[in-house]
Amino acid sequence: MRLVSWAYTKKYNIKALFDEFPSSTVIFRQIKEYYFIYTIKWHHADPPVKRADLEEMERLLNLELGTYEGYLRRKVFHPRENVSGLNRE
Repeated sequence: MRLVSWAYTKKYNIKALFDEFPSSTVIFRQIKEYYFIYTIKWHHADPPVKRADLEEMERLLNLELGTYEGYLRRKVFHPRENVSGLNRE
């Protein structure tokens, strides 16, 4: 998959197009130090978007914008360990 184009929109969102989904606009929002997919304006001419596609889109846009390090530091990669102080093994 390739990031074809991207642009800022109103309210600091980013809209992007990807080669595998050329008729569907992907809207990103910033959270902390990275961008995540907020919504997709999916077009029926494109194939259904799978979870792996979403992850690849986020990876590509964050690489493009120089926010990939922040993307890697998000909670999904570093879940809070042992929050209550109890060992639940």
